[in-house]
Order: sequence, then C-alpha cells, then structure tokens
Amino acid sequence: MNTLRLQPLGLLFAAALALAASVSAFAQAAAPAAAAPPPPAPTLEQRVAGLEAYLNNTDPSGPLKDAKGNVPTGLTTPVVGIAGPGHNGWMMTCAALVLFMTLPGLALFYGGLVRTKNVLSVMAQCLGLAALVTVLWWAFGYSLVFGKSFNSPFLGGSEFFFLRGVDSVPNTDYAAWVSQNVFSMYQLMFAIITPALIVGAIAERMKFSALVLFMTGWMFLVYFPLAHMIWGVNGFMNGVWNASATIKAIDFAGGTVVHMSSGWSALILCLILGPRLGFGKTPMPPHSLVLCMVGTGMLWVGWYGFNAGSAVAADGVSANAFTTTTLATAVACGTWALLEYITRRKASVLGFCSGAVSGLVVVTPACGFITPSMAVPLGLLAGALPFFACTKLKGMLGYDDALDTFGVHAVGGTLGAFLTGIFANPVVNSNLSTNLKDVVGKTLWLEQIKAIAVTLLLAVIATTILGLLIRALIGLRPTVEAEQEGLDLSDHGEEGYIFEPKS
Repeated sequence: MNTLRLQPLGLLFAAALALAASVSAFAQAAAPAAAAPPPPAPTLEQRVAGLEAYLNNTDPSGPLKDAKGNVPTGLTTPVVGIAGPGHNGWMMTCAALVLFMTLPGLALFYGGLVRTKNVLSVMAQCLGLAALVTVLWWAFGYSLVFGKSFNSPFLGGSEFFFLRGVDSVPNTDYAAWVSQNVFSMYQLMFAIITPALIVGAIAERMKFSALVLFMTGWMFLVYFPLAHMIWGVNGFMNGVWNASATIKAIDFAGGTVVHMSSGWSALILCLILGPRLGFGKTPMPPHSLVLCMVGTGMLWVGWYGFNAGSAVAADGVSANAFTTTTLATAVACGTWALLEYITRRKASVLGFCSGAVSGLVVVTPACGFITPSMAVPLGLLAGALPFFACTKLKGMLGYDDALDTFGVHAVGGTLGAFLTGIFANPVVNSNLSTNLKDVVGKTLWLEQIKAIAVTLLLAVIATTILGLLIRALIGLRPTVEAEQEGLDLSDHGEEGYIFEPKS
C-alpha cells in the first residue's frame, strides 16, 4: 500500500530531475561561447609592408614577415580587404572619362558627321544605349563577364547577378586596391561605348526600336562572352592572367573586345540594312564639322580613362599607357592629314579627326605593353591603313559604312591587336612575364592572330543571325517616307535645329 503511494511520487521526482537536466542543457547551449582571444596587433613591419603593397600596387594579403624574417601566425594585416583611396579615386575619374567618351564625345562626333535631319537620332541612340546597357550590366552583364561560378572559359557566372555582393571590398581576381563596385562601374562604361560605335555604320537608316532589340541580343551573344574570354580571370584568351588559357593573347584596353567586335559587326549590319536612300547619287556631306571636331577632342581626352585606366591602378603601367596613347594618337592624326595633303593637296579637319581616332583605336590593345618609342611607328601605321580603308577600300567594295566605323574600328582594331603581339615588351609591363614569358617576343603574334580570328567569327556570325532575325520580325529600316523626312522627326518627333524666319 505504501509502495503504491510512493510510485507516483517517484515518477514525479524522476520527471523533475529530467526537466532540470533539460533546462541545464538548454542554458549551457544558449550561453555565449567563451570569446576567443583577439589576435595580436599587426607589427610595425606588417604595417609598413601593407603601405608598400599599396604604393607598389601589389597584393597586401601575401605573407608579411617580422623583423627576424619569420611569418607570425595569427596576425592580421591591416590593409587586406580595404580599397586604396588613391587607386580608387583614379578609377572613379577614369570611369567618368570613359562615359565622357560616349556622352557627349561620340554623340557629338557622330552627330556632326550626319545630315541635319538625323543629328538627334544619333544622339538618342547613344543615350538610349547608355540606359539599356546599364540595366543589362546591373542585371547580368557584370557577372557574365567577371564572374567565375560557371567555371567556363567562355562565360563568367551568376554570382554577381543584380550586382549581388558587389560592394566596396576589392575583388582581388582583378584588383587589390580598387573597390569592386568602382571596378564594375568602370567596366560598365566600356560596355556602353562598344555597341554605340556600331551606330556610325548604320546611321540615318535604322529604326530606333530595331536598334534597341538588336543591341540587346548583341550584348549577350558578342560582348559579354568575348569580354570574359579576353579579360575574365579564367578566360579562354586571357594570356596575361590565365595560365590555362587556350589562346594566350593579350589586349590591354579593348582592341578585340571593343573595336574589332563593334567594327566587324558594323560592317555586317550595314550590309544587311543596305545603303541609304540616294547613296552614291546624292551628296551626303557632314552637316557640322565643328561638332565633329569638338567630339573628337572629347574622345581624345576621355580615352586616357579608357587606356590608362585599364591598368586598374594609378601605377607605372598606367603612366606608360598614358604616354603611349598620346604619342600614337598625335602621330596618326598628322599622318592621315599628311596623306590627304599628298593625294588631294589639302589637309582637312575631318582628316585630322579621323586620324586621331584611328590612332586611339590602334594603340588601345597595346598601350600598356609597349614602349613610347614603339608608339611612334604604331601611330604611323594607324594613320595609314585606316586611311586606305576609308578612302579606297570603301569605294572599291561599295558598302555604305556611313561614318567609317568599319574602316577605323574594325581595320584599326585588327591592326592594333596584331601589332600588340609584335611590339609587346615585358620591360614595360612585368605581368607579361607571369604566364607569357615563353611567347613574348617569339610567337605572341601568332596567339594574337588566333584571337583576331575568334573575335571576327563571333562578331560576324552573331550579327548575321541577329540582323536577319530582327529584319524578319519587325523590320530594320523605317519607311521610305520616314527616311526621307529624317529619323529625328520619324523616330523622336523632334528637330535638331529650328531656324526661325527673320522678322
């Protein structure tokens, strides 16, 4: 009887013990873990080494030794993951300069070369592409070019879609001292100007709606994969940084990625479109060489951000690119005008402008790899070959490249890519010795030819497919009446110039 009475008490006691044990376990689990002892502060030697890494634009995360030559364990480096203010400031300036090339530089350069009735259409195309490409870059483009989650040499990855995780911490795959968000905006400006260059070949005769649709497809089929192949850390043709690159090519600032891709695509698109109404019969002179000259000057100034900024640092390589860009451009500018004087007995303002842009195009892939002395012969060739393409080849073949995009950018970009393989010098840029020491000065020119072939095929095939598809879907050209009236009115309902009658 007593035993029966004690059983409920025993069960209650056991339950209480179990509950107490559970509460104790929960309390232990919820209690904060003992804080780990903080790592020792960086030594003076480490702080100095970090500063030296910043000044020399080298990786600050490497092993930093103490005064005795040992690598202390557990010590933090105070500069790892921090953007350097000087390099960051330079790259933000360069990004603004590259945008300045398109808006207003290219808009004025192209705008001055078309007829009065189409000046606004060219400017609207430049502005529209700036808006379109920015959205594409934010959503997908940056990640497809500079990501690597796909583990593919042809396309980047999805890790940076919608700029996810792209903050002020450097992405050390591309720069030790520049914030990734700044780097992404800098590269965006390249993505904006590249399709805008194509506008020159099809000016005055392509509907704005068709242009937007074409350029959207072109960015995904041509620009994003090509930029990854050349500049992506695991790119198919990134000879400088990818030890496993199939084609060990080099392109400092965009000879293949920007100028060849846009120039060859421009030729194919203008052939699919056909010539302007009255081409070869009706005179179509530039309506304002003043605007053209102003735009050329802006392009030249902005191009320093394009070329010198491609070092992704304010360092010696950037300074060399600045110097070679100046020399090659000036020489090409004078060479084109001299050839005009020899053949026509007059050196035109348009000739000076065309020569300057040709020099800028040809030196672009080479500027960070060649000595200033080599920039001079490069400039001579830059003024001569595009001059022949624009004044002779165009007439011989009869294609209507309205503003000579093919003659300057395709011919000039191809020439520059090839000459880069001939003139590249590791004394100028020690990065050439990282993975290319066995080909620089030997067979690098052959690797350049391979990259030229890949770029040409990609641009031609993709443009042909897109052009024919869009022509079948919505048509590429405006009506005959709209083209005669001018795209300013037919596409945008505006006029570039309204001349009031005198009172």
